[in-house]
Amino acid sequence: MNAWIERQRGLIDFSVANLGRRRGRNLGLFLAYTLLVFLLASVVLYGDALRREARLVLADAPELVVQRLTAGRHDLLPETWLEKVRGLRGVRGVEGRLWGYHYDPAVAANYTLQVPSTAPPAPGQAVIGAALAGARGLAAGDVLSLRAFDGRPYAFTLSGILDAESELVSADLMLVNATDFRAFFGVEAGRYTDLALHVANPREVRKVAEKVLERLPGARVIAREEMRRTYEAAFNWRQGVLLTFLSTVLLAFALLAWDKASGLSAEERREIGILKALGWETGDVLHMKLWEGALVSLCAFLAGYVLAWLHVFYADAPLFTAVLKGWSVLYPHFTLAPQVDVAQIATLFFLTVLPFVAATVVPVWRAATLDPDEVMRE
Repeated sequence: MNAWIERQRGLIDFSVANLGRRRGRNLGLFLAYTLLVFLLASVVLYGDALRREARLVLADAPELVVQRLTAGRHDLLPETWLEKVRGLRGVRGVEGRLWGYHYDPAVAANYTLQVPSTAPPAPGQAVIGAALAGARGLAAGDVLSLRAFDGRPYAFTLSGILDAESELVSADLMLVNATDFRAFFGVEAGRYTDLALHVANPREVRKVAEKVLERLPGARVIAREEMRRTYEAAFNWRQGVLLTFLSTVLLAFALLAWDKASGLSAEERREIGILKALGWETGDVLHMKLWEGALVSLCAFLAGYVLAWLHVFYADAPLFTAVLKGWSVLYPHFTLAPQVDVAQIATLFFLTVLPFVAATVVPVWRAATLDPDEVMRE
């Protein structure tokens, strides 16, 4: 065993020295390889982190959301709907929710006004998201004036700014009192945007949804699992767009691997012939070239992955933020939680490292199996 280890150490030392003799070529290969891994890993890491954040946000969402449809469009629902679903077996709680959108021409962005179910602001006051406060240059105690549904100005005194850690969902959010909400949008008493249903047994969500549709034929019932799939589909689509643009980089890498698999240069063939003439066995030549390819690809993979990690989790991925986040004006600024995913690393490894190493070994095996004089005459 010790002899085998010493043999591998010698092969590694020779491989490192051999790489140093072609420093310029190998450095260019290393940089191109690192860039490829960096771009691919950044897209994958950022997309997975956003999907993970969406799952965490939806973990506290109600199991079912009930909306009223009028002519196929979302409409306000009457208070009588609460009583119709409150007594359903399996429903441990139901509440009417008030939320809506308001376009503010001052920043050319839509705000989301919502009445929180617990601890709503006092009448005439509001709590806003950090991105909204930054866009309007507001702080706690300032007055935010908006135009109500009838065109008259409606003033809100800011009682606070939402924590920046929740900015994924609160960037454009305004929390207001129910009285202010109804007055601002002209929503009459007894009307709600939708209903939030809390189901006692998660396995009965589908059955409860069927019962709701039986009692409310004009309703649309949305399960939390459906909301999660919608978020993931949106992020998957955006991630796919970026990967499509990166396909040119993947194509260049494939061409590089194909070039290496198509054959060796005259210098490399001469080197193999000399080593065979000096007594190297075919296995030794293969191991040496395998170590060369492995050293270049592993170092490039580690460098690219570490750079992608820093780019995503510490620099907020400036190269891909505008595409993957999807907000048009009020971009949320939040810190994604780093997480190591072994399956993700393995997938990137198999996509980038193994093809290159295989492309390195195949032509070497062809040359190493020939006689030394035949190799050097080619």
